[in-house]
Amino acid sequence: MTTTVSSSTTDPYAAINGSAAASQSGSPQDMSATFLKLLVTQMQNQDPLNPMDNAQVTSQMAQINTVSGIQQLNTTMTAMNGQFTQMQALQGASLVGHKVLLQGNTLSVANGTATAGFELTGPADQVKVEVLSSSGRVIDTLQLGAQGAGQHGFQWTANGVSDGTAGLSFRVTATAGAATVPSTPLVGDVVSAVSTSGNTINLELASGNTVPYSSVKAIS
Repeated sequence: MTTTVSSSTTDPYAAINGSAAASQSGSPQDMSATFLKLLVTQMQNQDPLNPMDNAQVTSQMAQINTVSGIQQLNTTMTAMNGQFTQMQALQGASLVGHKVLLQGNTLSVANGTATAGFELTGPADQVKVEVLSSSGRVIDTLQLGAQGAGQHGFQWTANGVSDGTAGLSFRVTATAGAATVPSTPLVGDVVSAVSTSGNTINLELASGNTVPYSSVKAIS
């Protein structure tokens, strides 16, 4: 028995390819329907003497299911991201008027006193805070002794400062034996307003600075 495979100048996949291109940005259901149509057309026009392997069909179906699942996951994550941003905005708005602790080393003097802090990655035998003038000159030194890991605060009184209190800053030196303990200087500020930029929540501070919400170390 002789089997004849007819050839045609008409592309049997033309209509399917056209609909597949049109539905690339469609829903997962549209993609699945297009895939099934394409699979049926492919099977109808296959060589009877060399039919598709069942493993190929199974593999192709698994691939389309994976693509559809990823598209659905992306849609869900996009919706969740929008909701998360709205929740962050609401939470940020509740911070207006509150004091926040941020990374920084500037000293703001009010009524002759400046308050700031630092964070240690581990316990230290000795912690020293140096107050610097606007030119970087050390004008005072605070010996805070042994401190544990975590956040700590300090106060500095500006009595007798000849250089004035504008542009003051500080630096922290912490040691455990002969080793240096890494430290992060912290300053306080008051939130005056909240703004959004894309998916980022920004806090506008009383000092005039604007910082991302993610940079807040503590709230009081």
